[in-house]
Amino acid sequence: MEQALFPSDDVKKRALSFQGRKGILLYIESLTDQKVIQKNIIEPLTRNHSDELDHLFTSVELKRENDLEKGIAALLKGMCLYFLDGHKDFLVIGAKASYVRDISEPENEYVVRGPHNGFVEDLTHNLYAVRKLMESPNLRVRYMHIGRVTQTKVAILYLQDVANPRLIKEVERRLKDISADMLMSPGFIQEFMEDKTFSPFPQILITERPDRTVSNLMDGRVAIMADGDPTALIVPVTLFAFYQSVDDYHSRWMVGSFVRMIRLLSFLVAFQLPAFYIATVSFHPEILPVDLVFRLQGSISHVPFPPLLEVIFLELIFELLRESGIRLPSRVGQTIGIVGGLVIGDAIVRTGLVSYPTTIVVALTAIASFVVPSNEMSGAVRFLRFPLMFFAAMYGYYGISFGLMMISMHLCKLESFGTPYLAPLAPLRLKDMKDTFLRFPIWTLSQRPHDPHPKRMTQETVSRSWKRRDQRKK
Repeated sequence: MEQALFPSDDVKKRALSFQGRKGILLYIESLTDQKVIQKNIIEPLTRNHSDELDHLFTSVELKRENDLEKGIAALLKGMCLYFLDGHKDFLVIGAKASYVRDISEPENEYVVRGPHNGFVEDLTHNLYAVRKLMESPNLRVRYMHIGRVTQTKVAILYLQDVANPRLIKEVERRLKDISADMLMSPGFIQEFMEDKTFSPFPQILITERPDRTVSNLMDGRVAIMADGDPTALIVPVTLFAFYQSVDDYHSRWMVGSFVRMIRLLSFLVAFQLPAFYIATVSFHPEILPVDLVFRLQGSISHVPFPPLLEVIFLELIFELLRESGIRLPSRVGQTIGIVGGLVIGDAIVRTGLVSYPTTIVVALTAIASFVVPSNEMSGAVRFLRFPLMFFAAMYGYYGISFGLMMISMHLCKLESFGTPYLAPLAPLRLKDMKDTFLRFPIWTLSQRPHDPHPKRMTQETVSRSWKRRDQRKK
């Protein structure tokens, strides 16, 4: 054991005898709780009230082992090893340290109404949050360890009576096929498991909210959680899942549907508006009213660059401001974003580097890209606008049509764990449209979505008082 672990200053070795025989306690100081070791291991050995070594310790995790390689793995997980002279095996005793930050609301998924708690970096606490919301005996949790060096603990969550067995086997197969030395975050898992890694569209939903995770589990989907990261991966998903928010179900269904339609509209605006502006100004000004054409011409004529360079210049400035605002502390980042946007925006317009219409278009595009509840989808939308702008600058509306055709063909071919990415729009399923573009009242959502292929399609959504009232009417 010393040859494998030493020299390392946080590996501790302590001599503790038992019934006159020499014993050695081995543990890693940085991974264990010193109070637990003192109370559950050292004090029982000192008092020595039992003749049986297995009955002496009070730790919940206690087992015998004779494989030294497994002993090394147990040490690296925060366990203690106790070797006793004259015994071929040794005891593995649980004494893991737990350092958990306070539970707070996820910064990327704020809600107006509903729970304000999120996941943390400890897997056990995250599983507790899920089981607290879903006290069902059908909830299954399966553990795996991925990464030859890091040995990251990964949990697979699903409902036994709802989730499709083929989906569960496919998730397990893809996780077992991961061969890597390091697995630091679910982002690694996402790239290893996606159907099309080179697609700009995310095929796995990432969430930091326990309530959103439970909602997807109820629909028959599978959640993947890793120790050390406060997120859950949801599979399979569709394009419309990235535009659904928890707030949609905590508000009136008409208000929730209206807000969702605005989000879906922002998806079109976020990557098409700059391209349509460039094509209109460069190739097709005749579609605009005459007065507006003269106003645009008067503003654009003072700029020495073509519209494409204007938009790209402003887009790059905006991305720099966004990245600097994220990396800096929150108060400083907000100040840099506001002051930098106002000062730089006004200065470049006054100096004639860009025109006022271009500034308005880029600002509207930026606002529309941040309406998306998912950060991964927001990045995909921001990325797609650049090739579409080049098509618009070369061929006008014909170039935009070609670009949109390519994107549509790609979306129609894209799948997430065997589920069409554009479902329920392509293939068309009218029954699943109740929670796609609009959010119908909860009592009408009696059918689970078809895309995860659940074992049970129906779910109870009508209250008993409504049933009694309907019976009285009959």
